[in-house]
Amino acid sequence: MFNFREIEIFDVKLMLEGEGRRVHLIDVRSPMEVASGIIPGATNIPLHLLPMSVEKIPHDSDIVIYCRTGARSAQACAYLTSLGKDNVYNLRGGIMAWMQGGLAVA
Repeated sequence: MFNFREIEIFDVKLMLEGEGRRVHLIDVRSPMEVASGIIPGATNIPLHLLPMSVEKIPHDSDIVIYCRTGARSAQACAYLTSLGKDNVYNLRGGIMAWMQGGLAVA
């Protein structure tokens, strides 16, 4: 059983707007996919590079991971929780849900 949680787009928006809570967004799509838009403030770490980039992920914040629809990001969440991270969230529906919800992309 995986220890990450699913999170809805508007809950992520509230987390990002809240004071005192550190949130780190990670986009695990390819650079070509990211060229079509990224959630403002997100860091792009393609899924295949995640094992080599774990040290770049802050330990003192919640981690919200997303991809296009939520499948690859679920894999990333499972990987990070297998390393002992317990503050990991998968954005349900990915960036597609984010955009369909009318939220901004850069």
